[in-house]
Amino acid sequence: MAIKSVSIRIEQEMLDKLGYIAEYEGRSINSQILVLIRKSIKAFEAENGEIKGVISPDKNVRPARKK
Repeated sequence: MAIKSVSIRIEQEMLDKLGYIAEYEGRSINSQILVLIRKSIKAFEAENGEIKGVISPDKNVRPARKK
């Protein structure tokens, strides 16, 4: 599996809080972000079924749910 880099824009306060949580958990910020992404994917798939194959950005898109 190829490893890709992604750049994000994040507010300083949010980054500081994420850094605090990552340090508390004994992780780097990068590792903490990966943990959160994995949890998000797992939760999504539990509710909507497994995501298979390559997903085109213009397909499999539905409006966000209202809370």
